[in-house]
Amino acid sequence: MLENPKRYTITAALPYTNGPIHIGHLAGVYVPSDIYARYLRLQGKDVAFICGSDEHGVAISMKAKKEGITPQQVIDKYDGIIRQSFLDFGISFDNYSRTSAEIHHKTASEFFKKLYDNGDFIEETTEQLYDAKADQFLADRFVTGTCPKCDNPEAYGDQCEKCGSTLNATDLINPKSTITGETPILKSTKHWFLPLNRYESFLKEWILEGHKNDWKPNVYGQVKSWVDGGLEPRAVTRDLDWGIDVPVEGAEGKKLYVWFDAPIGYISSTKEWAAREGKDWEPYWKDADTKLVHFIGKDNIVFHCIIFPAMLKAEGSYILPDNIPANEFLNLEGNKLSTSKNWAVWLHEYLQDFPEKQDSLRYALTANAPETKDNDFTWKDFQARNNNELAAIFGNFINRVVVLTNKYYNGIIPAPYEFSEVDEQTLVELKAYPAVISSSIERYRFREALGELMNVARLGNKYLADEEPWKMVKENPARVQTQMYVALQIASALAILSEPFLPFTSSKLCKILNIKVNNWNLAFENWNLTKAGHQIGQAEILFAQIEDAEIQKQLDKLEATKTANKVENAKTEPQKEIITFEDFAKVDLRIGTIIEAEKMPKANKLLILKVDTGIDVRTIVSGIAEHFTPEEVIGKRVTVLVNLAPRALRGVESEGMLLLTNNAEGKLVFVNPDAEGVINGAMIS
Repeated sequence: MLENPKRYTITAALPYTNGPIHIGHLAGVYVPSDIYARYLRLQGKDVAFICGSDEHGVAISMKAKKEGITPQQVIDKYDGIIRQSFLDFGISFDNYSRTSAEIHHKTASEFFKKLYDNGDFIEETTEQLYDAKADQFLADRFVTGTCPKCDNPEAYGDQCEKCGSTLNATDLINPKSTITGETPILKSTKHWFLPLNRYESFLKEWILEGHKNDWKPNVYGQVKSWVDGGLEPRAVTRDLDWGIDVPVEGAEGKKLYVWFDAPIGYISSTKEWAAREGKDWEPYWKDADTKLVHFIGKDNIVFHCIIFPAMLKAEGSYILPDNIPANEFLNLEGNKLSTSKNWAVWLHEYLQDFPEKQDSLRYALTANAPETKDNDFTWKDFQARNNNELAAIFGNFINRVVVLTNKYYNGIIPAPYEFSEVDEQTLVELKAYPAVISSSIERYRFREALGELMNVARLGNKYLADEEPWKMVKENPARVQTQMYVALQIASALAILSEPFLPFTSSKLCKILNIKVNNWNLAFENWNLTKAGHQIGQAEILFAQIEDAEIQKQLDKLEATKTANKVENAKTEPQKEIITFEDFAKVDLRIGTIIEAEKMPKANKLLILKVDTGIDVRTIVSGIAEHFTPEEVIGKRVTVLVNLAPRALRGVESEGMLLLTNNAEGKLVFVNPDAEGVINGAMIS
């Protein structure tokens, strides 16, 4: 660990521009990195907080094909949405760039060329999966198949999302092209590889020995597993029509692999920022007095802890990350967040339903952050944290202090008289909190730090509840002046301490108290808190209650998504063999009405029905008893195959067949194309 660095370079994982940002991204990467950057700035540190859109992933090409537009149109659309979401939620990047920018193409090309000229790559002709029908090599995400490690039948060519294993497309069992559905063939192609095996001893010394005690166990454990398992060369180029051209002869039609070019995006974004601000970018990446910290999700651990450091080591002039505090995954209502399945809370939609409640979400996501294990976001928990913690503890304390100050002193902070033992003890405790919260933030324990922030609000509430100034304001006004002065010191401290976590609340609180957030100085005596004679403003609600109806609306939205996914993912049966018109003409279908129904004795699946077919009333035995009660079907109009040969079922002769199908949830429904959940291609039987 670097002690007392001169400057900090903080990077947040580059989001793919194939969709908007959701709460999983915010909880895993962007809120914790923003807390850290804001905290350091409050201490007057030299900070470069860097991010940008990752625009060359194969996910972009897939999205473009699906929507029938160009990759450029995809990235332009989602880059705008993502940027706005970050602005709306107060993510305070010093620079947010794009990997499609000219400065990035130049930086990535120069980085590749230097390693190429140094002989750091291996050039190999290998067999890669090729879709003959589409006439193209298949990048990893254009292939799905069965994972060789956990038998998940829907693994991608680069990763199994079920077991988390990193794969090569050729590892998949029964691979299929996502473009045409065809089984790909193997075809020879030339590529360049980074020989990670050359860096095993360096990685063991740097991480396994050097960071054994200061990196998070989940990060260290994953890295150790990879290194102990033996590293192999990894391709840095691919056959694709979207991305950065490989800048060497003989590489026509090939692009830099996205995992190679994307992390270089941190460097190019820093260059862009430095040029705009009139700074020199190199110290932020090449000075040993710079602390480099990568904030990522666990699916990026291998790339940031093994591959990117190997690239930096090979280049030779860059510093290595001091820490990579990766988070685990956040689930939503018990299910994995998924962009493709629309199982998410999108940030731009959240603000439509909960305007001006950015901090409520920032708070809930930090309090439940997946720092050491996967966690679950539920709307009920979100509501409880807003109402029972933010509103009832933080907001309630501030409201009482401000209302009483305006009521008793017309908003002018009173001068304290003699401090009691309780006053002294409360102020001593208050003065300890900046160092306590700092310690948690410095160790990337943001949940713990947020808990300590709330303890400051609890301290204030307890102080007021115990002292009860409203009961003694008439008989002992001098004592109340001291009490209100102490309470206002706590309120002022909250305005500063909450800024990294709840920036919008901090801003409102500063406006109410008529102060500015100054630096987070561990020597509390140097804090410029409110002084006697200072005029404050009027109270306003910091955290409005969230009602049950608002939460139910979100739950209903998710339920609708679940139903839509079932319909979309419902598999249709293949077409049966061709029949002639003469064959079909033999079928006699009639509309009928069920006039009687009863359960078949000792048979769970069968109903005995009397059906008026218009030509007669006949008995039909139907296997629908697990889906319908006799009472439900009486009076139903149905489609009947009337010229089916009679058949005895449990001693009852059945003279025909009712036509039914299954909806997306597998429930039988009588044939009616307008019935809910009946999809195109549903088989009638």
